[in-house]
Amino acid sequence: MNRRILNIAIPNIVSNITIPLLGLVDLALMGHLGKVDFIGAIALGGTIFNFLYWGFAFLRMGTTGITAQAFGARNLHESILSLSRALFVALLGSIFIIVLQKPIADLSFWIINSEVSVEHIAKSYYYIRVWAAPATIGLYAFSGWFIGMQNAKAPMIIAVVSNIINISLSYYFVFELNMEAQGVALGTLIAQYCGLFLAIYFVLRYYSRLFKYWSIKGMIKIKELKYFVVVNKDIFIRTLCIIFVFTFFTTESANTNKNILAVNSLLLQFLFIFSYFMDGFAFAAEALVGKYIGAKNNKHFEKVIRLLFIWGTVISILFTIAYAFGGNSMLSLLTNAASTIADAQAYLIWIILLPLLSFTSFLMDGIFIGATASAYMRKTMMAATLLIFIPLYYFLSGFLGNHALWIAMLGFMLARGIFQAVYYKKAVLVRFE
Repeated sequence: MNRRILNIAIPNIVSNITIPLLGLVDLALMGHLGKVDFIGAIALGGTIFNFLYWGFAFLRMGTTGITAQAFGARNLHESILSLSRALFVALLGSIFIIVLQKPIADLSFWIINSEVSVEHIAKSYYYIRVWAAPATIGLYAFSGWFIGMQNAKAPMIIAVVSNIINISLSYYFVFELNMEAQGVALGTLIAQYCGLFLAIYFVLRYYSRLFKYWSIKGMIKIKELKYFVVVNKDIFIRTLCIIFVFTFFTTESANTNKNILAVNSLLLQFLFIFSYFMDGFAFAAEALVGKYIGAKNNKHFEKVIRLLFIWGTVISILFTIAYAFGGNSMLSLLTNAASTIADAQAYLIWIILLPLLSFTSFLMDGIFIGATASAYMRKTMMAATLLIFIPLYYFLSGFLGNHALWIAMLGFMLARGIFQAVYYKKAVLVRFE
């Protein structure tokens, strides 16, 4: 069973780690241009796209769970139909974003209300990268489907290839063509479409035999379509809560001053590195839990749950040690601004505590997604946001300042895992009754 877990987890870790690596490179490129404004601008632009694109992350998660259960039940019709439904939603969503790009930008920058110099750079970044919407959202659907089909290698290859292209082009555009933030955006735009075309190639190359099971009639079956919509609706609301938390975090950072915005933007990369690493095992949970629920194999289900938490504990301890002894070195890699590094060191304690307090939430997310227990994901995420994150911040911010923001973030991550553990029997184990 460990081999099955690692066969899915390791390729996803490789592909996931390229995502924070890309964020690190983007910040490093801007951090070495000599002005803190560039770091803040990339952070603000990234926040807007996190809001837009994470809102469609339900396509990856919902598609994984549904596809994995169909795979476990050997339902080939539903396996290919789940992909077509996800891609249709991705197409509609990307058209919506492109058509409304200016109102979205105006509203976003009005809400964030950053300094004029930072906002000007962020807008130049936004109006280029927004055209990557069809590719970015489409890749959510493809990635979820590949994982549900127990194929972790295809998303890994797509992520690695597209991010190598992204990093290479961004470096070239920024330092060779002096395009600054626009160069980073253009590199991302081109790389995302390269990834999309590669995903289409993999489907045509390795899964063309499934097309004979596809039909318009099957795609619009009321029962399956309703199930697809309900699952993704709940995951969408759950994702909105995460978007709110991270948007609130960045907005409050920007409202403080541009130095705190730069500090928190750098420190968030530590969270992203750990989260994308842990998501490799969460994806393994999605695929294997969904498969064993679809196959009604309770014995293998219980074994994979036990092993996943052993892996999660070991990895969180290793990250805690790495952050405790290597945090300052990582900051130096991200920026050469001595004052920003000095300010960030005051908040490193929260980064050190993060892995142990949050790993359960990542694994439980994977388990709930595999079980398509989307209603309980929505409930627990809303509770963690409304009952923990917001009250903690406003209660502590008056006398702890930026520390309150980090305490609220850690409380939010811890609460997610606790709340899901409380609902585990009712939400997941019921699938075997």
